Amino acid sequence: MIRTSYVGELLQHKGENVTIAGWVENVKELPNLRFIILRDRTGVAQITVHKKNSPPEMISESEKLNLQDVISVMGTVPEKQIAKIGPELTPQSITVLNKSEVPLPIDITGASDTELDKRLDWRVLDLRNPRNAAIFKIESKVIEGMEEWLRSQGFIQVATPAILGGSSEGGSEVFKLDYYGSPAFLRQDPQLHRQLAIAGGLDKIYDLGPNWRAEISHTPNHLSEHRACAVELGFISDETDTERVEDSMMAHAIGKVVEECKAELELVGAKVEKPSAPFPELRFPEIYDILKEYGKAIPFEEGLNRESEQVLARHVKEKTGHDFFFVNRFPFKEKPFYVMRVDEEPTWARSVDMIYRGLEVSSGGQREHRHGKLMEQVRLKGMNEQEIAWFTDNFKYGVPPHGGFAVGIERTVKQMLGIENVREVSLFPRTPERLKP
Repeated sequence: MIRTSYVGELLQHKGENVTIAGWVENVKELPNLRFIILRDRTGVAQITVHKKNSPPEMISESEKLNLQDVISVMGTVPEKQIAKIGPELTPQSITVLNKSEVPLPIDITGASDTELDKRLDWRVLDLRNPRNAAIFKIESKVIEGMEEWLRSQGFIQVATPAILGGSSEGGSEVFKLDYYGSPAFLRQDPQLHRQLAIAGGLDKIYDLGPNWRAEISHTPNHLSEHRACAVELGFISDETDTERVEDSMMAHAIGKVVEECKAELELVGAKVEKPSAPFPELRFPEIYDILKEYGKAIPFEEGLNRESEQVLARHVKEKTGHDFFFVNRFPFKEKPFYVMRVDEEPTWARSVDMIYRGLEVSSGGQREHRHGKLMEQVRLKGMNEQEIAWFTDNFKYGVPPHGGFAVGIERTVKQMLGIENVREVSLFPRTPERLKP
């Protein structure tokens, strides 16, 4: 076997023979000893080669090792562990599985700073830095926590299409493609098909997958392709029901990170606490008064910009101590046709954003389920009724009140870990300038 145990399991096998495999992170020389530091995805181990007592072929093999060579080591786990940087292994054989060229094109030790763009050019090597790998272990745990909570509450996972025959959000920020000679688009959000699943009777669902926006944006908060956990539920009273699902899900997911990713959080240098639900809520039009108090007034019926989000986050933190909060009742004129308006105050929509440490990380709210009202809004937004009939015609046949939200995975992890650029928390980010690797 190339490997019988991971490094992180070695201390469970004291006195036993095991085989581990990974990358050579370092080689340290002493007069009678050679220490080979091997890393796999669970941590590092010290391979202690005794130059006088070891088989000649093993000594010879160990002399030829380069940094980042891939090796397999069979040996014994000493009962008494002396190494301080990780578990120790006394080798009986070392097998080189693949050699690495030297020097490496980037420094992966963290001893010197490397520009993010160059790191992303060499993302495979960049991931061998434990701190960078830890980001994606944390990201995985966030998703696991979301799914765990949703499944515990009776939600089922569905897979909605990523190729659409029309824009799901309206506007021009879509990627067009040729679909057997007909125009099609990559989805901006699995919104409409989630609603159709609710109309079909699957009244508690979630979807995990990619979304695309063709924005020529170079901010540290935007990606051309991002992942989201998108949730939809039927038979709601109003949009606040979606808020209670969302804040409970987020509290569980981040709590799971706090409990199960202590080592990874330490590597990243992030201090994270489990948030308490329910999260506070701010509403339009009162938000205009709050912004005015902070000297950041915006015009009536205008939505939020980045500075507004940050000001409101400061306000909520000062008043409540929360890092998360909801913004509700956005101006309808800025929202898509499917959002429900407030019947008694049609200027405002039952539209909800969730903001985390000053950045919007999800959007959602209550959808319009009444066919007559939905068609009014289609016309109000200047849409072609025939082109959207594949969606709206279904609302003639009894659709319950429903709503939901989509949480951006990368943005959430970026804010949680205090990372400056969202590209760093995307495994292989896609941006206006980046399509490889």
